[in-house]
Amino acid sequence: MSRSGIGVGSASMVLVFAVLCLTIFSLITFVVANNERSIVDAKVNLVTGYYEADFLAEQILIDILTADTVPSSSHGIEILSGWDEELGVETIYYYCPVSPIKALYVNLVIRDDSFDILSWRMRDTDVWTFDDSINVWSGDIEE
Repeated sequence: MSRSGIGVGSASMVLVFAVLCLTIFSLITFVVANNERSIVDAKVNLVTGYYEADFLAEQILIDILTADTVPSSSHGIEILSGWDEELGVETIYYYCPVSPIKALYVNLVIRDDSFDILSWRMRDTDVWTFDDSINVWSGDIEE
């Protein structure tokens, strides 16, 4: 008696291979989706933090404009003021935290009947330092 066609063993091997492939693809999809979700969460937190800091900065600006003299702090934020020689006016400077590594920095000038915003932007709070711990070959051949 001779047999022809695919045997039960071959069909089982193909089925196991297909299940294994589907399992691996589903795990890859899960990992990628989880990574993308964490990126989106970080962006949402940054945007939310920015708008909260922007609102706080506007509240501080209102406090500064309604005060007789520049307050030293408002809403728990330190306000610095000083004379700018280049502009010939007193400038006011403060920053509101956005995230642990970013803040909204505000620099403005108060005039008698108006104010000018010199800068209102988000920047990193960490000071950048370069890493020179890696010994890189300079190209010189020592003899």
